[in-house]
Amino acid sequence: MQRLACPERDDWRLTAEQTGFEFHTIDGERYWDERACYAFTLDEIENQIEAPTAEIDAMCLELVGCAVDDDEYLSRLKIPETFWPLISESWHRDEASLYGRLDLRFDGSGPAKLLEYNADTPTSIFEAAVFQWTWLEQAIDRHIVPGHADQFNSIHERLIEAWNRLGAGRHLHLTGTTDNPEDAGTLTYLEDTARQAGLATTLIDIEDIGLRDDGCFVDLDDRPMGLVFKLYPWEWMFHDEFGARLARAPTRWIEPPWKALLSNKGILPLLWEMFPDHPNLLPAFFDDDPNAAHLGTSFVRKPLFSREGANVTLVSDGTTVMEQQGPYGAEGFVRQALAPLPNFSGQHPVIGSWLIDHVPCGLSIREDENPITGNTSRFLPHAIL
Repeated sequence: MQRLACPERDDWRLTAEQTGFEFHTIDGERYWDERACYAFTLDEIENQIEAPTAEIDAMCLELVGCAVDDDEYLSRLKIPETFWPLISESWHRDEASLYGRLDLRFDGSGPAKLLEYNADTPTSIFEAAVFQWTWLEQAIDRHIVPGHADQFNSIHERLIEAWNRLGAGRHLHLTGTTDNPEDAGTLTYLEDTARQAGLATTLIDIEDIGLRDDGCFVDLDDRPMGLVFKLYPWEWMFHDEFGARLARAPTRWIEPPWKALLSNKGILPLLWEMFPDHPNLLPAFFDDDPNAAHLGTSFVRKPLFSREGANVTLVSDGTTVMEQQGPYGAEGFVRQALAPLPNFSGQHPVIGSWLIDHVPCGLSIREDENPITGNTSRFLPHAIL
């Protein structure tokens, strides 16, 4: 694994805008950054990232199978009891998952370590699937990278295949907070892949969803919403005004309710309990567990629910090294062994390893001078050399 300086394409901003990548710059700062790329060997991709990603996902599914009907597990994850039947039923109906992203600590010199699982509403999929592939093709043409360069990236094709299986000719609604440029761009891209799979689609802001007297969710044309992709976390839905109606509605959700378990950072200590000393896991404990003392004075403290690094604290030798502010943490925290992100030229990258229909199929890399990856961290392309 290397970080290689690269010349920028002089027309990359125009290319981004032509492909619908309107959030390439956020608040005047680069989000997409091609002044460098990360290079991997094929062995690193296949054996040190792809294979562990599949194994971690399998462990996560085993954990769900144990937790979904276990009151103790659900209580420890702070899942509201009202929604336990909804989650259980979605698991036992084998409701399908479209995608997920594992965030990994990896530097090429040891096993990849799971930092967390973005299992419910991961973003950065458009830039991973489309724009970094465009970069690779043009970078080869313009001799920025060697002609034999490749990329671990079949995300786009696998999304279309997955929609074919999930959609089965049904009308698909896609919803989220459409006034957020990143969320809107993600929804638009996923809608495009669904259409390429032959599905009829409707994009609707989540605040515009209606509810009929018969308990059916409807769009602005009063069309029943039978199959819905949501870029909106389950823990928010549980607490929204219409949350109490979720169990009675006939809607099939993507991601399904059982994914609410895996999008919870409480899975980190639960995975460690089930698979102690696994090479791709870090020791982790619930914050109030006396066993957390085994971590000593160096650890990362994370809320059960949070986004973009908010309310995460890095503690080293008893000293707080970095702390991100935010609105999360009311439900509790976990502690995970401190595994500082690698340092490449003063930048700290996190590997995002994508799964589509539980198949590992691509990477996204976010880097920052800050050792906690946040919403301003930049996206860099990668290549296999």
